[in-house]
Amino acid sequence: QLQVVESGGGLVQPGGSLRLSCAASGFTLDNYAIGWFRQGPGKEREGVSCISSSGGSTNYADSVKGRFTISRDNAKNTVYLQMNSLKPEDTSVYYCAATLWGWGLVAYEYDYWGQGTQVTVSS
Repeated sequence: QLQVVESGGGLVQPGGSLRLSCAASGFTLDNYAIGWFRQGPGKEREGVSCISSSGGSTNYADSVKGRFTISRDNAKNTVYLQMNSLKPEDTSVYYCAATLWGWGLVAYEYDYWGQGTQVTVSS
């Protein structure tokens, strides 16, 4: 069964940092573009960032540009989302998703989804 699993969420103060990880189970991520999405309370799911299979192309939502960095280590079968200068409005459940043919920050492009990891930014 193909799965992606997120980890690394938690509680952090405003201005702090967290690094989320997305690991694959049952397949290798080498050929897949990976996206990070988030869904806050009462909000729609939004795209945060994505990275191509090679890591050569990335994309970010305007709300996180300059603060978040996506990267991948295909040898470890893992994609990371480094989140710096966190704000209370970043509080959400963060999901990673994989796509073989798709691209971008829209959810329908992605085929395999994780269960999410909670990120809470609060003092």
